[in-house]
Amino acid sequence: MSSKLVALFLLILLYLPLKCHCSTPQSRVKAGYYFMGVGNLISDINFNLFTHLICAFTHVNYSTYHLSINSSTEQQFSTFAHTVKTKNPSVTTLLSIFVGREHLLNFFSMINQSSYRNYFVQSSIETARLYGFQGLDLRGVVPTGTSSDMVNFGTLLDEWRVAVNSEAKNSSNPELLLVMAGNRMPALGSVIYPIDSMRRNLDWVHVKAYDYYLPGRDRVTYFHAALYGPSNMANTDDGINEWKRRGFLPSKLVLGLSYHGYAWTLLIPQKNPVGAASTGPAVTKDGSMGYKHFKWFIRNYVHEAVSGYNATSVMNYCTFGFTWINYDDVEAIRAKVSYVKQKGLLGYNIFQVRNDDNWVLSRAAAEELDDENQNQKGRLLVIVLVSSSATIVLLLGSVWVMCYLRKRKVKSTGTVLKARKGQEAKVNGIATAGNLNTNVPDLVVYSYADIEMATNKFSFENKLGEGGYGPVYKGVLANKQEIAVKKLSKASTQGFEEFKNEVTLTAKLQHVNLVRVLGFCIERDEQMLIYEYMPNKSLDFYLFDSARRSLLDWKKSVHIIEGITQGLLYLQEYSRLTIIHRDLKASNILLDNEMKPKISDFGMAKIFSKDEHEANTGRIVGTYGYVPPEYVKKGLYSTKSDVYSFGVLILQIISGKKNACFYGLNEDLNLLEYAYDLWKSGKGMEFMDPSLDDTVSSCKLIRCLQIGLLCVQENATDRPSILEVSSMLKSESVALAIPKIPAFYTKRNVDEGTKSQFQPENCSVNDTTLSQMVAR
Repeated sequence: MSSKLVALFLLILLYLPLKCHCSTPQSRVKAGYYFMGVGNLISDINFNLFTHLICAFTHVNYSTYHLSINSSTEQQFSTFAHTVKTKNPSVTTLLSIFVGREHLLNFFSMINQSSYRNYFVQSSIETARLYGFQGLDLRGVVPTGTSSDMVNFGTLLDEWRVAVNSEAKNSSNPELLLVMAGNRMPALGSVIYPIDSMRRNLDWVHVKAYDYYLPGRDRVTYFHAALYGPSNMANTDDGINEWKRRGFLPSKLVLGLSYHGYAWTLLIPQKNPVGAASTGPAVTKDGSMGYKHFKWFIRNYVHEAVSGYNATSVMNYCTFGFTWINYDDVEAIRAKVSYVKQKGLLGYNIFQVRNDDNWVLSRAAAEELDDENQNQKGRLLVIVLVSSSATIVLLLGSVWVMCYLRKRKVKSTGTVLKARKGQEAKVNGIATAGNLNTNVPDLVVYSYADIEMATNKFSFENKLGEGGYGPVYKGVLANKQEIAVKKLSKASTQGFEEFKNEVTLTAKLQHVNLVRVLGFCIERDEQMLIYEYMPNKSLDFYLFDSARRSLLDWKKSVHIIEGITQGLLYLQEYSRLTIIHRDLKASNILLDNEMKPKISDFGMAKIFSKDEHEANTGRIVGTYGYVPPEYVKKGLYSTKSDVYSFGVLILQIISGKKNACFYGLNEDLNLLEYAYDLWKSGKGMEFMDPSLDDTVSSCKLIRCLQIGLLCVQENATDRPSILEVSSMLKSESVALAIPKIPAFYTKRNVDEGTKSQFQPENCSVNDTTLSQMVAR
């Protein structure tokens, strides 16, 4: 009898969720574009207000048909997806590709050729995966040109979807989302979007429901994003209805919301209704302003402004003097999101989220859409309660079974608690145990309360940055000592092993060019590392910023190269065991108050005995652009892996250029290709940062360039050891080999058979020589 009751009880529990799930509506989309740019901090986004964030923009290089990212924003692109996932793992990130009207002819020409389409499709998928994005967005393609152009566009979408499905199947990754921004009307004249292909291949189309009227083009005032209006005036409702009439499902349409507006200059201030005569833009060159700029402008400069809300068109407006402004405020945003629900659309997409003012618009939009979800949840709850009440009698009969299971759970919980204590004991033991069999210097085991107080409760003001492990905070202990606290993020792919690895290694390794670990904290399920504080941040903070870059003159740059070399020499040559860092990059080179470099972040490091030369791993770690080809392709790593990373660093230090951007006349060369081609053609000084060039240092810069190229050669066996690199840097008598082609070099027909040769050099890198490399 009891077994039957248990079975019945389990069946009921399984049946109810399945029954209720059938009534669950499709999840709504709350998406938004995020524009990369100076001063835009990804971490400032209120991630709880969005389901999808679209990173804007990449462009198409029409010489190679590959995606191209502007070098000034590449660093932001490379961290976007990770930062979003760290803040809110439920948010989906997409990479946006912008075509633009000025490049439409090039785009249509590209998609006319099967091979060019393939280049574009493969590049888009590879770029999305490289930077950790979960989808791709295409923006700027409008139904212009010819009907054959739209046929080709439909073919592109077919091939894109096939490639996305194939890549996901072969890589075991989830399929990338495919979405695009659509024009207000799906047809312009006789040219129409390939509706069937779009419906078949795209996850959704977000309709560009704004910029209908512009002060730089139209000499009368009108709402640029009117939801409703007469048939002779552009409005959103007409556009959505036309998409539906053409056969596009509402459940695949997303409404575009604008967080910007436009300012017109009135011809006659007293005549300021909709449709008033205008002489052109006001306030800015084209009249466009973000919502937060409107609000700030009105609050601070225009006390006599008259604001209003047009419920018929669903737009806000404001007039003062000769100026007439229209934009979406909270009322309009709520009304438009309500329209999304009424029409059964999939959701909304914001252009762009950074224009919000303290997130008031995004919060209003999310609340309006979530009202529906709450109502749905309420109805589902009623269903569950009614269904459950019908089974109460049956469930009472199984009370004794539940009590039995509860007892088992209590026992299980006790086991879990014991396991947790065992893990803590394991962590507590890492300061005195591990793979190195020498005495570990004492590490401080900090309490959570101490670290919380030191960092002002991990306040935003104390936050220094964020990496793959998690956020880093500045702290001041009770004894006034400044510290840096690295706190494991719950969303991080790193964990206990990396934590243990870093404590074990950095506690053992004592060198002036390695960051020192002071202790750790493991209370409250946290894993925190406490370091000495580096007041001048990291090397990338200076290298890739045009203003701060000038602080790194040639003398400082030499000392930084020298210090990194000393740190690597200690790791590879002077410690009892060989340490391979595996994630050497500009952001992991910290600078103390005297700008002396210190290598940090040993979570990925590996230990070799002196008789080992190479190892293999099934888990590839590190940072794109700094890892050598043998590691990427085969999982092989050795001391030459760090030499490769160091070579990339040398090239970056002398050029100030990022390693994941494209350079050259056609912007189709990666950093290593660009450096190699300029060096080979005798134009090496064109590669250098101009602020480092003078009559004294030019020869030394070319020598540094050649040493860097030797370090990044494709074959690991061709690269010098760090000891040989040290000799090359400090002594002018050491001849340099002729570099072979660098890793990831695409011009395979060039220099394929080049043999290393030696040629004398007449200068060393330092003004005299680099100081003797010694262990500390």
